[in-house]
Amino acid sequence: MVRTIELSRRQQKIIQIVKDNGPITGEHIADQLDLTRATLRPDLAILTMAGFLEARPRVGYFYTGKNGSQLLTEKIKKITANDYQSMPVIVNEEASVYDAICTMFLEDVGTLFVVDSQSLLVGVLSRKDLLRASLGQQDLNQIPVNIIMTRMPNVAMCEKDDLLIDVANKIIEKQIDAVPIVKPITDTQFEVVGRVTKTNITKAFIDLVNDEIV
Repeated sequence: MVRTIELSRRQQKIIQIVKDNGPITGEHIADQLDLTRATLRPDLAILTMAGFLEARPRVGYFYTGKNGSQLLTEKIKKITANDYQSMPVIVNEEASVYDAICTMFLEDVGTLFVVDSQSLLVGVLSRKDLLRASLGQQDLNQIPVNIIMTRMPNVAMCEKDDLLIDVANKIIEKQIDAVPIVKPITDTQFEVVGRVTKTNITKAFIDLVNDEIV
């Protein structure tokens, strides 16, 4: 359920006045509420930044006709992967499973991105991949990660301008912890330039609800 933006009683009154009388100046709104223009200024600024009202110089305030849920949805659809990316953790395809396990725990991540000698993406390693490889009596120092990784082209990925909501849907659909942000080199070759994780997405939506994204 989408949380709507909570408005004070005075802000709700301001919206109703603008809805009924717009375009209307700040002075006229203040007169109807029996307040000074200075007292009203913070409320008008909040309502304008939030998208409930639109201000036009020398004309006044207009009602945009959008409710809190619509405005929140619009903001969500403007956030890109680039806005909330983090640094990728990368291992070479010749690295051993043991080294990959050490890297994952030292970096405190749930996903490793595997690259070849040209630093191009060739696969992904998850905690499950490494746990599965650890079972049994195998020597983990002798097993290269390219044997157990999920290989291209079966790797979910995104580009920096992709919408974060689309990346979130991809993570849910694939039931994975993270996707690499890639820069296409050719149609089939990609350089890893970032990552989007469940934590990144959670932070974005918390910021959005707290109205830190404008």
